[in-house]
Amino acid sequence: MSARLLGPGEAVDVPTEWPIRSHEVLGEGAVSDYVDDVVATPDGAEMHRQYLLHPGAVAVIALDEADRVVVVRQYRHPVGFQLIEPPAGLLDADGESWLAAAQRELAEEAMLAADDWRLLIDMFTSPGCNSESIRFFLARGLRDVPRPDGFVVEHEELDMEICLVPLADLLDGIYAGRVQSPTVVAGALALEAARLGGRLDSLRPADSPWPAREARTRHLEAIAGLA
Repeated sequence: MSARLLGPGEAVDVPTEWPIRSHEVLGEGAVSDYVDDVVATPDGAEMHRQYLLHPGAVAVIALDEADRVVVVRQYRHPVGFQLIEPPAGLLDADGESWLAAAQRELAEEAMLAADDWRLLIDMFTSPGCNSESIRFFLARGLRDVPRPDGFVVEHEELDMEICLVPLADLLDGIYAGRVQSPTVVAGALALEAARLGGRLDSLRPADSPWPAREARTRHLEAIAGLA
């Protein structure tokens, strides 16, 4: 094999901006817009790329003292499944930090707070067709709290069930193909890898920088510059 071997520190995603020649909104949605960009390539050509412009999200892998993960059963209409998922939500509140968003989602969906917050992983969910990035937090030291004032349970959340599942059983379900939501698959596997690798106590602080959000800001500024 002639592939180049990446050295220490070289296995990293590199923010890169190819010039946007034009930007067209093909359809507007409640959460995402479907857009078409004409992008200049390094060889001087142009290409069209259609994708969903997404605000981003946070997800919380909440682990109790008995090695059980807090999950919710939530209906997802596009796939026609009631999925097992971690508490999660959109980054759609102005001025709210990513950690604050995760803490709010844990309280809203699972009626829990946590004393210990760590950063588990960051992930692009489907970078070939949408701009969504998700930050996964590990929450421990769980305690019951009421839902935040003003939060209204509606839509899919009206039929949402809060559950506890042993981490080992959750992993069995993932490897057997019975558990398929990308948030719980990525989050649970990242948690298990961190445990097995002895990384739990060296995970990044919960308020660490998030390069994907900085890149998103630059991308939106480039789009706005075309107006």
